[in-house]
Amino acid sequence: MSGHGAPTIAVDGTGLRAAVVAASWHEQVMAGLLDGAARALAEAGVVDVTTVRVPGTFELPVAAARLAGTHDLVVALGVVIRGGTPHFDYVCQAATLGLTEVAVRTGVPVGFGVLTCDTEDQALDRAGLPGSVEDKGHEAATAAVATALALGTA
Repeated sequence: MSGHGAPTIAVDGTGLRAAVVAASWHEQVMAGLLDGAARALAEAGVVDVTTVRVPGTFELPVAAARLAGTHDLVVALGVVIRGGTPHFDYVCQAATLGLTEVAVRTGVPVGFGVLTCDTEDQALDRAGLPGSVEDKGHEAATAAVATALALGTA
């Protein structure tokens, strides 16, 4: 299980400005990821939150790049489920490299909440829904807040 060994992170993000950019594909999974991110930001005391929805995971980097200019942290949420073509590989690589580039170029932490799964059941297991074993939306938001605080970018 990928969650094994994960740290427990408690953060106080009071005063931080957060942006959440989320894909629209796989509505049930995305609802769980968005809820998890919102809970994590609220638990951290982050109240200034902008949420932007984009069509798919491929569009996350451009939205994150724009939002990084006006926010202390960005949380990127999406899900790509393997199909029968190489499309999965291209979208996953583009999103991963694009979001990494945004973080490195801007110095603004980008929480990576993009699920890259072989099956829908795997995505549901990671979406933070009732019965899920992991809450990747919450983890991505918490990681972004913790990184912003560690870097003193706030």
